[in-house]
Amino acid sequence: MENHRPLILITNDDSISAPGIMHLARCVSSMGDVVVVAPEHPHSGQSAAITVGAPLRIKERPCDEEGIRLFTVNGTPVDCVKLAIHTIVPRKPDFVFSGINHGSNSGVNVTYSGTMGSVLEGCIEGIPSVGFSLLHHSMKADFTLSTAFVAAIAHDVIAHGLPAGVCLNVNIPAKVIPEGIKVCRAARGYWTDEYQRYLDPQGVPFYWLQGHFVNQEPEATDTDEYWLSCRYVSVVPVKCDQTAHDAIKALADRLDSTTGEA
Repeated sequence: MENHRPLILITNDDSISAPGIMHLARCVSSMGDVVVVAPEHPHSGQSAAITVGAPLRIKERPCDEEGIRLFTVNGTPVDCVKLAIHTIVPRKPDFVFSGINHGSNSGVNVTYSGTMGSVLEGCIEGIPSVGFSLLHHSMKADFTLSTAFVAAIAHDVIAHGLPAGVCLNVNIPAKVIPEGIKVCRAARGYWTDEYQRYLDPQGVPFYWLQGHFVNQEPEATDTDEYWLSCRYVSVVPVKCDQTAHDAIKALADRLDSTTGEA
């Protein structure tokens, strides 16, 4: 088989204009051939949404970075991965890296995250995939403090791959040089999902999502929330298979039947 440099597909949910995506591309540009395919506009909180019933368009953009090609899609992060694999790149990517997201994707955020939606799509395709997020929402966030850690994780995944059906959710503390990297589990918690009511100029009410994350196990020392508070980069292995395998037998004993009758 002919040897080739790894083909690395990079995407995000903050759009092609977000600084984090080009920082990620530069972090890994020496490790393979990099193709960036990102949403034309922000799609945060879109999880694994795909565009149905509307046309998708691809545009190539000029890039000043040597060895990096840039494309935009007028769709979601998952649209970007799907179109990249089936239309844009010359062969199936060896790796999918998403981010660097502006804001946390720790804990339950993995459920809502467009960053992780694209990572899970790569994982479904059998591609080792990683999502990177910095705990800082500003477009002026300093990504350089974490460059060595992003590069180290990417290099390890490129060198050794990932277990089948597993992708990584990486979160990075902001405004500090991290103390190190810790593989851990996601903290259990929830968003308060508070909606603030406003009136538009015509007096018609509308609602704006606010709220905050509630960590249900603040004393636990083996979660991403804990290690991020200790200034560590958290790495949570995530599976596409959401089957609750440990509940199958108990539910089967209650529900399995041959007649379907109550």
